[in-house]
Amino acid sequence: MRLVISTCSAQYVGKLSAHLPEATRLLLVKADGSVSIHADDRAYKPLNWMSPPCSLNESKNESGEVLWTVTNKAGEQLIITLHEVHNDVSHELGVDPGLIKDGVESHLQELLAQHIDTFGPDWTLVRREFPTAIGPVDILCRDNKGATVAIEIKRRGDIDGVEQLTRYLELLNRDPLLKPVRGIFAAQEIKPQAKTLAQDRGIECLVIDYDALRGIADPSLRLF
Repeated sequence: MRLVISTCSAQYVGKLSAHLPEATRLLLVKADGSVSIHADDRAYKPLNWMSPPCSLNESKNESGEVLWTVTNKAGEQLIITLHEVHNDVSHELGVDPGLIKDGVESHLQELLAQHIDTFGPDWTLVRREFPTAIGPVDILCRDNKGATVAIEIKRRGDIDGVEQLTRYLELLNRDPLLKPVRGIFAAQEIKPQAKTLAQDRGIECLVIDYDALRGIADPSLRLF
């Protein structure tokens, strides 16, 4: 991973145009090829970014300033002008083991994989922890029509979980052997904001009764 602290400006040229005026920011270049621009707020969310696959070309403009031109496969470009570089370091992070879920999430995943017909009759499991370049999908399965479904499981479902599933779906739908892939966001409780965002992105929401799934009570799973 490369981390650059720079006084920079940026222009995004694609389906929509966006401009970031000159300011000091953090630039991240990850091993997967992604490039993102961060301010000192907004938690982890970047001001602008380019998702992989993309290419980064470094050059200089007429003023001698470093120019990054990041281009994705659709031809869209994120053009970053580094007016002054304050720090530029690279670190080899190695292979990440991924997020270790707590006991409830892990058990929910195991139970749902064992009882995949919870989602519908004649559904089949493809794999738990299906590997992708950005982390494992909790459950990948096929519905009764053979369509691929990616399922993200949380104890408490919030917007971050929906964003995570959205990134998985974007990546999985690039695979001609899997697409089209739809998503289900499953949790013991789902916040209203997360439900609204999921519905806006065509993602189904499933509220899980953990005790019912373990056989302690009658099943009461419900799809929104």
